[in-house]
Amino acid sequence: MEKTDWFTDWFNTPYYHILYKDRNDDDAQLFMRNITEFLKLPKTSHILDIPCGKGRHSIFLNSLGYKVTGGDLSENSITFAKQFENESLSFNIHDMRKPFKNRYDAVFNLFTSFGYFVDDKEDIAVLKNIKEGLNSNGVFVLDFLNASKVKRNIIENEVKVVEGIEFKIHREIKNGFILKHISFKTEGKEHYFTERVKYLDETKLKNFFNCVDFSIKHVFGDYNLNTFDNQTSDRLILVAK
Repeated sequence: MEKTDWFTDWFNTPYYHILYKDRNDDDAQLFMRNITEFLKLPKTSHILDIPCGKGRHSIFLNSLGYKVTGGDLSENSITFAKQFENESLSFNIHDMRKPFKNRYDAVFNLFTSFGYFVDDKEDIAVLKNIKEGLNSNGVFVLDFLNASKVKRNIIENEVKVVEGIEFKIHREIKNGFILKHISFKTEGKEHYFTERVKYLDETKLKNFFNCVDFSIKHVFGDYNLNTFDNQTSDRLILVAK
């Protein structure tokens, strides 16, 4: 039986990082440059990147001159990221469903790292923790997929070969979730994981934000910060205070 917290297992395996090894750092860096400039974030700002994975956004934000803390549930990812720590960059194991000890000038939740949980209450609890983890004039940036576009353009079956491993991917939308079933065989063993992200369109996400009194200031549709379009935008980026 699949565990509720699928991400604990999958994100902690080396195979997750192999499958996604070609993620585009240029896109990530473009977005970080654009959003920090748009928000006019002073270089004195302390940014929380949660969940931070292996730290690619955190490291780049730090290179722009910001003090950055990265938090993630995956012990393996944090162990990897810690090699990049310095006086103004630190990484910690943290479950975003639990309150933060510090307050930050900005909290970034990037690359569809939200909507993992079966119960809406847990997603709302994450937003509540973020809201309470912000300084009085702090800003929250959520970078999510555009669920409506995903639904219209879903590629049901795909095979990717990375580092000699054949990953068979099957996608579906079922019971309010976008599911990505990943199966592969390596070293004589069959592996099977399912990535599960809640189907959250603009309306539902805005309802979540309202639940914790987040005031949405801007809605963007891509990393160039173009206006969100339900039909064509690749991303749904919400900026709130």
